[in-house]
Amino acid sequence: MIPEIKNIFYATDLSQNSSHAFLYALDMAQRRDARIVILHAIEPIPRHILGLKYQFGRRDDEIERIKNGIQRFCGKVEAESCSPCLKFISKILVKIGHPVEEILKTADEESCDVIVLGTHGKGFLAHTFLGSVSYGVLHRARKPVFIIPLPPEGTAIDFGEV
Repeated sequence: MIPEIKNIFYATDLSQNSSHAFLYALDMAQRRDARIVILHAIEPIPRHILGLKYQFGRRDDEIERIKNGIQRFCGKVEAESCSPCLKFISKILVKIGHPVEEILKTADEESCDVIVLGTHGKGFLAHTFLGSVSYGVLHRARKPVFIIPLPPEGTAIDFGEV
């Protein structure tokens, strides 16, 4: 028997393909009356490159800007699809850390049933084809992972300016 899906984890890098993957997460949520936890992980900036002031001061502004951008994107999805979006989102999280680690850790912390993310790489090797984050999550996750491939040209809704 397949376990019930009530809590969907969607990871985004704010790319066009990740916006396409969101449509799958939203469809899954609508069909199952589930909720979506959204995560965008920001790679840490080494302290030797930028000063501590930027590291801990301006990052808060960046995090808030990203959260607002994701909410605006959801409004765009609602307008273009005439389908509710915001009511299915339970949390929008922006964390500083290595994406694979943050995705796996947060999906567990939030008790998510599945993980949805998009791919963005092209190439002959599986690692390159899937993208390093998708590949890392797929091979380390202990729950179902839905990896959404590149969309056909011009079919995805863009996150726009975030």
